[in-house]
Amino acid sequence: MRHRWRTGTTLLIGAVLGASVSRLLRPGDGDESQVGLGLLSRIPVVPVPSVQASELTVSPGVSAAVMKYGFPSLANIKTRESYVTSYDPRTRTASWVIEWLRPSTLSGTADRKCCDFKEDDSIHIYHRATNTDYRGSGFDRGHLAAAANHKWSQKAMEDTFYLSNITPQNPHLNQNTWNNLEKLCRSLTKRYANVYVCTGPLYLPRQEGDGKLYIHYQVLGQNHVAVPTHFFKVLILEKPDGLELRSYILPNEAVDVNTPLERFLVPIETIERASGLLFVPNLLKRSSSLKAISAK
Repeated sequence: MRHRWRTGTTLLIGAVLGASVSRLLRPGDGDESQVGLGLLSRIPVVPVPSVQASELTVSPGVSAAVMKYGFPSLANIKTRESYVTSYDPRTRTASWVIEWLRPSTLSGTADRKCCDFKEDDSIHIYHRATNTDYRGSGFDRGHLAAAANHKWSQKAMEDTFYLSNITPQNPHLNQNTWNNLEKLCRSLTKRYANVYVCTGPLYLPRQEGDGKLYIHYQVLGQNHVAVPTHFFKVLILEKPDGLELRSYILPNEAVDVNTPLERFLVPIETIERASGLLFVPNLLKRSSSLKAISAK
């Protein structure tokens, strides 16, 4: 009896809602201007202010300082102890990671041996990488925000081991040329007051035999973790008289260790076009002097 009463009540509510929606969808008598506009024409529109990436802020603290020069994009922003990131659920990797380097962050008692690669449980299980995805793949679990950049805090270093801060990286690249580029970033803290580093993956096209351009990349494991074709690093260097900008693109493959890092310098516009991110507009909002170095 109770079940029949609930069923009847449900049907009654459904009928009332259906009739209400039908009345909204039905144009009024003699009101031809409403014909075809439907329900959306009767619902008030709430204006939503537009927000530029350069205008977005985070809570006061280290994260706010990291984002001093704005956000390259606005999607899926996450803050950690040692960096701020934008996560791409489609590739199971970050779109970009930004760190703020200075001598005080590069020294301390944090021990890499106490850190383990771990899933990021703040990301839905459908959209995150696991250690199993990397196992036997032939790729290193390459850091975007480097662990060695955050010796100041064990928690800060541990945060760099979330798999949301990791991408599949060619082992030879990771352990040699990429490592050298990370060392260069740290060495620049001796010459510049503050060093801001933005790192991320790229998926670049390649011309094939038919003369057309294609983007092909491998995916790893059951979660289809995307293997980037390239990586970028953008360095924002503070000087007393303004900013210096250096931007690098490296292929995700073995690179001759004797190749100077300067060979990988590119115009910042190259990275902006390839990644869909924007850096220069944000920088110009905060500095009247910007020197971009694209070749040595």
